Amino acid sequence: MSDPNPRSEITFAQAFLCSAFAACVAEFCTIPLDTAKVRLQLQKKVAAEDGAASPKYKGLLGTIKTIAREEGISALWTGIVPGLHRQCVYGGLRIGLYDPVKTFLVGSAFIGEVPIYHMILAALLTGALAITIANPTDLVKVRLQAEGQLPPGVPKRYSGAMDAYSTIARQEGLGALWTGLGPNIARNAIINAAELASYDQVKQTILKIPGFMDNGFTHLLAGLGAGLFAVFIGSPVDVVKSRMMGDSSYKSTFDCFFKTSFNEGFLAFYKGFLPNFGRVGAWNVIMFLTLEQAKRVLRG
Repeated sequence: MSDPNPRSEITFAQAFLCSAFAACVAEFCTIPLDTAKVRLQLQKKVAAEDGAASPKYKGLLGTIKTIAREEGISALWTGIVPGLHRQCVYGGLRIGLYDPVKTFLVGSAFIGEVPIYHMILAALLTGALAITIANPTDLVKVRLQAEGQLPPGVPKRYSGAMDAYSTIARQEGLGALWTGLGPNIARNAIINAAELASYDQVKQTILKIPGFMDNGFTHLLAGLGAGLFAVFIGSPVDVVKSRMMGDSSYKSTFDCFFKTSFNEGFLAFYKGFLPNFGRVGAWNVIMFLTLEQAKRVLRG
């Protein structure tokens, strides 16, 4: 992210490595919350009829406890391998390219604070490009996280991440690995803009307050602000993305959107909002703290 007092510039390769490392650390620490979020989003609304069962998963802590009790504690890290694959590619590109693209948009001779609309545009572009490349890793992560919803006795479709990649390509075609690319581009471009641009803006605002310095506490506050804004803006497309990747019955992005809205109501798009914020807020804090420190080490 923008350094108000840069000491020495780092190369794109260094920025990519710092970004990928920070994203992987954050992913490993928060994937139990992500697993709970995906399960809540994929859980269809149960009709209130005689004999109808109540929803299996209720709330963040309830979902985590249910998964741990029924499937074992390690099930909370289901999808960690493709999750790390995703962050190495997606995290490294979207964050590592953000500052270079921002500089390109304003011009290398530009001096002063970068306008917010340039921040947003840079993040939209890098988010869209990165997820276009990384979509297969996202698909496999969601498929593996959804495995726990299979009825008792039904064998799992995939034995692991690499098996999932090959099985999907073999049975559904190579293009199937880019299932849900449309909503995924929309989601990740929007959330990337919300995260990176709001982090920069919040950080700049905080640093103007007397007594605040460019340190861990400032990074923590800016990371929380970025996470909250990202979840509020991105939740609807996040729900559509998770459902399309976890359920092949939807014909298109609009089909998923209209069926969800008609059958379950608009609030269904904010299903899992608290676990999503818990995960994204924590993810952003961990990622930005790690990223800032990694860049500081490289700058010397």
